[in-house]
Amino acid sequence: MRIARNVATAGALTALAVGAATAFGTTASAAPNVTPQGVCGSAYKTVNSAPIGSLGTVYLTYNSSNGKNCVATIRANPGAAKYMSAYIYVPDSDEWAGDSGSYTSYAGPAYVYGKGHCVSWGGSIDNVYVSVENSNCGALKEHRVTEIR
Repeated sequence: MRIARNVATAGALTALAVGAATAFGTTASAAPNVTPQGVCGSAYKTVNSAPIGSLGTVYLTYNSSNGKNCVATIRANPGAAKYMSAYIYVPDSDEWAGDSGSYTSYAGPAYVYGKGHCVSWGGSIDNVYVSVENSNCGALKEHRVTEIR
């Protein structure tokens, strides 16, 4: 009788452990992918982007209903926290916004009013920095992308 009770207890504990591992495993693997719209808001449409080496991408988005731009830096492979940044600057108005710190998947959002203006924006992951100067302002202006390692 004692052996049967031990076997039943061991079976129940095994079932509990497998169930818990399955439940926690499903939760961890079901984490949603981060998107620019997930960071900035669903009304923001991606209008430009720049790769940050193979580490990720910095995205420039725009909301036509309020005239605001938003920038977000999103890692290609989320994981352990790394230094990241996202910034946006409007030279005409001298308005800027940014976010930086140690993050596991993204930096931002950073918002400025940009309707009718050129914007300079960029971001970083670890020691790789990307900067886009005077972009998204019309055909007469040109922009420059700079990556610094």
